[in-house]
Amino acid sequence: MIAYIHEQRLSVEWILETHAHADHLSSADYLRNQLGGKTGIGDNIPVVQETFKKIFNLGDEFIPDGHHFDHLFTDGELFQVGKLTVRAISVSGHTPADTAYQFDDAIIVSDTLFMPDIGTARADFPGGDARQLFKSIQKFLSFPPETRLFMCHDYPPVNRSAAWQSTVAQQRVQNIHVHNGINEHEFVTMRSKRDATLEMPNLLLPSIQVNIRAGKLPPVETSGIAYLKIPVNLI
Repeated sequence: MIAYIHEQRLSVEWILETHAHADHLSSADYLRNQLGGKTGIGDNIPVVQETFKKIFNLGDEFIPDGHHFDHLFTDGELFQVGKLTVRAISVSGHTPADTAYQFDDAIIVSDTLFMPDIGTARADFPGGDARQLFKSIQKFLSFPPETRLFMCHDYPPVNRSAAWQSTVAQQRVQNIHVHNGINEHEFVTMRSKRDATLEMPNLLLPSIQVNIRAGKLPPVETSGIAYLKIPVNLI
């Protein structure tokens, strides 16, 4: 990606986080150092930071106010990327800070919807809420049927290759978790039962400590070493 940006002589205005990921490290800080630009995330990120500050017993140096990011987007906030006007859409549920980004007829949906044959994101992480996830997904399903939806993850079955794009029309009819006719109670019951069977992501403990800092590693301590914490008897 960095090579492509240089080859095309593009300039980076924004590095947009959809949420504080729990299964992989964000490259936001690395990209920012290589390419410039500002980091942005939803304005509920302090809620996530406060939750994990307690879980990891982070010190006084970690202030959970979102200042680690350059900008916190409010629901419905408009901003520019070149000639494009972008709208931030709060879609909490997977985490309290999940944010989608609408570029004209295309939306990057954060961890909410997956490809129709996979369903929806889990809602059992600290601060997650299946009921709120259902309400957030309804925001997408209220858009015109031809609206393009870009997934943040795909877990393809053996009979197809990885995919990353669907439409509102496809999701309304084909999504195995939230197709037309599925009500909130049915979804919450399904999601809660399914989430209870899922294992914790392998990289949750290290990744969340980095991602709530906008991709930065924890600060170096008096020993000259930076540490990631492992809460042995909590998670």
